Amino acid sequence: MPIEGWPRVTGTNTLPQWQQDTKNSDRDAIIVQPGNGFIWEMWQARRTNSQWQASNGAKFDLKSNALRPSGWSSGDAAGLAMFPALPRYDECERGLVEHACRIVVKRTRREHIYPATHYASSTPATNYNVPAMGQRVRLKSNFVIPPAWTKHEQAVSLALKKYGAIVADNGNFFSISVTPDDRWPANAFSHLTSIGITNFEVIQTTGENEGPRSPGAPTANAGPDLNVPPGLPAQLHGFVDFSGSPPAIQWKLYAGPGTVTFGDATQTNTTASFSAPGVYTLQLSAEDGVHAVAYDAVLVTVTPAITVMIARAGTNLNLTWTGGTPPFVVERTDFLSAGSWSGAVTTSSQTASMLLTRTNGFFRVRGN
Repeated sequence: MPIEGWPRVTGTNTLPQWQQDTKNSDRDAIIVQPGNGFIWEMWQARRTNSQWQASNGAKFDLKSNALRPSGWSSGDAAGLAMFPALPRYDECERGLVEHACRIVVKRTRREHIYPATHYASSTPATNYNVPAMGQRVRLKSNFVIPPAWTKHEQAVSLALKKYGAIVADNGNFFSISVTPDDRWPANAFSHLTSIGITNFEVIQTTGENEGPRSPGAPTANAGPDLNVPPGLPAQLHGFVDFSGSPPAIQWKLYAGPGTVTFGDATQTNTTASFSAPGVYTLQLSAEDGVHAVAYDAVLVTVTPAITVMIARAGTNLNLTWTGGTPPFVVERTDFLSAGSWSGAVTTSSQTASMLLTRTNGFFRVRGN
């Protein structure tokens, strides 16, 4: 398990050595369980022999907006989840981080405001020149993002303008955390430190059921996951629920190996055409200008085309094919009618040989 700081600031230490080191004070660690949507976040995680220990542990359900109980800390002093607020490499590559960032400040006051659930300070709560845990700040709209900055810096800067940053912990002065990723270039964020603190503004805090979280927020449903053959468009059947003014609908490509062309990206029900086989994540959003934007995603798997060649060799029939994803199933039938296909061979290779039992027949190959 990687521990905070690995491998950029750990010097000559191996990972096992860094896991047992005690010099790094925070030693945050995160475990992600993507299939079930859970994360576990720890503070002062350390390996002792074959066991692990931590000074604090918190479990979060990423399928829910539920917070920690009031007064509870987490891996962060504010009681918030760290991982969802970290800019990730793939987000920055797309050009926009679409969520608030986690910010660490030198000192906070003795108060927590929504969505934080905990404070860690001796500074009086009445000292409003010092931020509280949960305080949100935003990069001013008139800040000009230099076009020469890296795309990663521009993506984070755009997020700081739209979504802002939430004070989550005490530590370095006004610093933003990102995910550890070997793909980050060495100079990915070298210019961000040049943004002066006066370029930020404090956002007035609203409660749990006020402002963007007030009743009537839209919801989005992108529909079930899909499998489509190459060259054919996917039929998207999204759904948006709302009260009041109709929200702006937007489909867009979130991730995938190629480009996507939508029939009409502003309609819930539309088509999507794909430039290459693979797995695509398409995102449906609904924004009414008042509430938090509603998002949902659908996975579309574009199956690679399979080209089959058949040759007779004496009493055997040899099949070879290209494309597709194993395991493969070779099926045969004597008559081209619905439901008449039956499996003959299952293989992970792209060849199969079968004994000829009839003078004629039909064959096809299905991939995974």
